[in-house]
Order: sequence, then structure tokens, then C-alpha cells
Amino acid sequence: MTLQLTPDLRADTRRAVADHLSGLAALAAELERHQDRIAAWADELAARLDDRRRLLVAGNGGSAAEAQHLAAELVGRFAAERRAFSAIALTAETSSLTALGNDYGYERVFARQVEAHARPGDVLLLLSTSGRSPNLLLAADAARSIGVTTWALTGTGPTPLAQACDDAIELSNPAPHAQEGHLIAIHALCCAFDAAIARADAACAELARADLARARRTRPDERRPR
Repeated sequence: MTLQLTPDLRADTRRAVADHLSGLAALAAELERHQDRIAAWADELAARLDDRRRLLVAGNGGSAAEAQHLAAELVGRFAAERRAFSAIALTAETSSLTALGNDYGYERVFARQVEAHARPGDVLLLLSTSGRSPNLLLAADAARSIGVTTWALTGTGPTPLAQACDDAIELSNPAPHAQEGHLIAIHALCCAFDAAIARADAACAELARADLARARRTRPDERRPR
């Protein structure tokens, strides 16, 4: 059965789509304002993960999906082939989530996992368009007590979550656009992370070549007469 749309209804739905898309220009401008911080996060994350540290990520609802998306990009790959890195989405393990929610309450589902998985020097990234989710605020508190660096991606600030974390990107857009902006920020972070890792790998390769050349220069001459 084909859906028949009246001209008025079609105009309303097209207007709704146009109104939503028109907000993307403001979102792009807002993200450009934060591009230096995204790049700095990527450099820091690359240095930490290259040193065998770990990224933990969490969020609720659509933010949970974006947390899992980011973890998958780091464990797998984003664009080009590279080494695997440790990243855990605290939203993905349903047995733990339901057990912790049942035993400790939903407000503790992420904090308890941070206490289990995080180590000093790790990074915890928390995503929330409201910036007020109690379970994310408790996760930030747990991370701070362990010595974990905390970052937040939120909507319009100031937000309690941004204030609870070491650093934050607050997007001053309506919640639907802020959530879309979080995904764009995640992809930009992955692009920059890959660039930072490629730079580090190239530097290591250059050092290895220099060490090999130095060893060859200092090796005793094996062609001396016996």
C-alpha cells in the first residue's frame, strides 16, 4: 500500500526536515570552535594508548550507542589499517549492566565498572547531551579517585558533568543536533588519533633505522686478516 500524502501534509513534513537540516550549519560552526581541543584530545589519547593505557567510554541512550561506536573504531580501525588499541564501552556488557543495576542501582552502573577496569593513566570519556546524568557524574567521581583522566562531551553548558571532568566540549546546540555533533566530534577524534599514531610510528621507525646505522658503523671490521 502506497502512502498518500496531501499537499499540506507533505509541506509540513518537508518543512520539518528542512528546519532540522538548517541547524546543521550552526552545528558545524560550533564544532569548528572546538577543533583545537579535539586535536589535543587525539594527541593525548594516542600517547596514552600507545603506552598501553586504556580508553573507557560511557553514555545513556543514543550516547551509549556513540560510546560503543568509538570503542569499536579504536579496537578495530577507523579508516586506514593500524594497530589495535584498548577501548571499552561501559554500556555494552548487558550482564554486568543488569547485575549492577539490580544490586547497586542504575546510578552506579558505570562507576562500578570504572572501579573494576580503570587504572591510573587511563582516560574516561563521558557523553551526555544534558550533562546531568547521575550515573555519569558518579563515574567521573570514581575515575578521579583512581587517577584516571576524564573528558566530557555534552550539550549546552555550563553542565555539572563538564565541571566534574578534567576537560569538556560543550556544544551549544539543541539536544538532537548536539548528539549529532558528538558523533562528528568522535569521527574527527578518530581521524586525528590515526594521524598521531602514524606520526609516532614513523618516528619510531626512524629511530630504529638510526640505531641500526649506528650499530653498523661501530661494528668491528670482520674482514681483518687472521
